[in-house]
Amino acid sequence: MGVSMATARLWVERWERQQERYAVDREERFTVICDVVEAVTAGRTRPLLLDIGCGPGSLSSRLAERLPDAEIVAVDMDPLLLELGRTHHAGAARYVDTVIGSDGWTDALALNRPLDAVVSTTALHYLAEPTLLHTYRRLAALLRPGGALVNGDHFPQDSAHCSHLTAHVGSRRAERLRTFEHEDWETWWNAAAQDPELADLFAQRGQRQAAHGNEGGTGGGNGNGLTLARHTELLRQAGLWQIAPVWQFGDSHVLVAVKE
Repeated sequence: MGVSMATARLWVERWERQQERYAVDREERFTVICDVVEAVTAGRTRPLLLDIGCGPGSLSSRLAERLPDAEIVAVDMDPLLLELGRTHHAGAARYVDTVIGSDGWTDALALNRPLDAVVSTTALHYLAEPTLLHTYRRLAALLRPGGALVNGDHFPQDSAHCSHLTAHVGSRRAERLRTFEHEDWETWWNAAAQDPELADLFAQRGQRQAAHGNEGGTGGGNGNGLTLARHTELLRQAGLWQIAPVWQFGDSHVLVAVKE
């Protein structure tokens, strides 16, 4: 049920532009995540990385370019996005279809050693708080000592007034970069649904969504509404105590938790 390289390239390139509409300074955030992983894995001959909520491989492909000796496992529940990634970024990662946060979801990863780093970007906001805590605990158990969980996402502040200000700063940045002119999430999906080469994958996607809903997906927004402080508290409950935001623009952050 594969797609052609030309079709995968078309929709992945449109995906990249579409996602820029939602992530403030998206490319810089990717770069910062790669910087952190590079530092955490320095001196390791074949670091093992896990990209959760990978979509069509946007972050995995950038990590593979920065760290060509790394072994990357990329995980998502969306069969269409996974197939686009497998085709367009075939050499970047080993793509795994599993529902993040579900019972036994990490068994599908077939890991043979501890993880050096877990990365995610604009994906974990889909998870309800109890599921997110369970996920953080499972990931903490899979990380080696000194390994890191690196999450790039939009986090509101505890103060509603401050959240308004950080969101405003991000919006003004997007206006200057004109990313609001890019097609939106709904337009991308509606257009892709008209491509006959993707029809079987859309059918699969519909069945998966009927069974599991949106949890484990990839996209914009902040579905669970958890603040930066709340994410930090959940990470501590999961056993990760060395936590810091290493980058911020508006309400877009890169939050890092290192296992002792």
